[in-house]
Amino acid sequence: MAKIPYKIYLEEKEIPTSWYNVRSAMKNKPAPLLNPGTLKPMKAEELEGVFCKELVAQELDNDTPFFKIPDEILDFYKMYRPSPLMRAYRLEKQLGTPAKIYYKFEGNNTSGSHKLNSAIAQAYYAKKQGLKGVTTETGAGQWGTALAMACAYFDLDCKVYMVKVSYEQKPFRREVMRTYGASVTPSPSTETEVGRKILAEHPGTTGSLGCAISEAVEKAVTNEGYRYVLGSVLNQVLLHQSVIGLETKAALDKVGEKADIIIGCAGGGSNLGGLVSPFMGEKLRGERDYKIIAVEPASCPSLTRGKFAYDFCDTGMVCPLAKMYTLGSGFIPAPNHAGGLRYHGMSSILSQLYHDGYMEAVSYNQTDVFEAAELFARSEGILPAPESSHAIKGAIDEALKCKEAGEEKTIVFGLTGTGYFDMVAYEKFHNGEMSDYIPTDDEIGAYLAKLPKTG
Repeated sequence: MAKIPYKIYLEEKEIPTSWYNVRSAMKNKPAPLLNPGTLKPMKAEELEGVFCKELVAQELDNDTPFFKIPDEILDFYKMYRPSPLMRAYRLEKQLGTPAKIYYKFEGNNTSGSHKLNSAIAQAYYAKKQGLKGVTTETGAGQWGTALAMACAYFDLDCKVYMVKVSYEQKPFRREVMRTYGASVTPSPSTETEVGRKILAEHPGTTGSLGCAISEAVEKAVTNEGYRYVLGSVLNQVLLHQSVIGLETKAALDKVGEKADIIIGCAGGGSNLGGLVSPFMGEKLRGERDYKIIAVEPASCPSLTRGKFAYDFCDTGMVCPLAKMYTLGSGFIPAPNHAGGLRYHGMSSILSQLYHDGYMEAVSYNQTDVFEAAELFARSEGILPAPESSHAIKGAIDEALKCKEAGEEKTIVFGLTGTGYFDMVAYEKFHNGEMSDYIPTDDEIGAYLAKLPKTG
């Protein structure tokens, strides 16, 4: 049998023409979003005051298997898609494992990550609705960068609230956003009422995604012609990101491979949900079984140590409540945490699937994650983003288990992006200045004790 190439490319004509909605195969659908005032399920007209109308329809649809991708979005996708599925031959050799390791590389676009797949879709629907612009939050900066690019393409204004610790650690990332025309504000800020409140309650805070979401939502609802867009967590985002999994499955089929283990890093759930969606659909329908693993940071362990409950999606408690695995909307990761994936909760889709036993979750210390990143960079020649490196660590561990058991399994993981704007974190790791912090049960318990009472 011929050797499988290092890079498995699909042709342009093989780019998916529809997004796959994994909810259509779920017996237990994700619980509905709740109105923060009434605690009743949110209606479309209520959500349309915050989100674009077409995106609300996608958000609430639990039954339609496929959504046709508009031609304008497909034209943009063709600038950088299909992305390659890579065989990690050198990493396999380094590990001495009989396992076959593949990774879907989403860093081959100017934004440097998978986030562009949803950013261009959300910007398209905003433009189609006749809006002036959009507001959003960003943590490590990948989402803000992708949205700034997408808004420039559709001539939309873009206002980004960037978690303060990342704003300070990653100045070049924010400058890329500004190059594409976005305004970038460190969060929490004094620009918004909720930002000022958070600063008063937590002086000197380094911020969190929950804080930044609150500010972005307030800015959207108080400025005519604007809507809020989100880079992860929401059903609509996982829908757009399904292009990753659809392409991955098509590439594996092209070389006659079947995945046994599928691994993705997990912060809010966008890349993991996108990667696993078509495989999870097969698993839910009983057509094929897969071991699916979510990898998260030990410093922000929503799946492995959180509670499956309704919680606010933001720190300011102005957004709808979602039923998800959460650490509490007030949870703020330690400032020494450099690996991204800083959100306090997890996608309702992934939370339900995890709760129902269809996937597993593990957490890792950030120094172990950066060790894996360095090994991968030296083996495969790509400097990975810290977020992606969680998946790399998970893949290495599974490959070593195969080595110990003498099993030849096929492992697939998502390499969500590159780490060239994360050199401060790499510098701290190399200088021995990076430390691991794991929140105690008491610390997490204090936030979980404040979860809203929904009855």
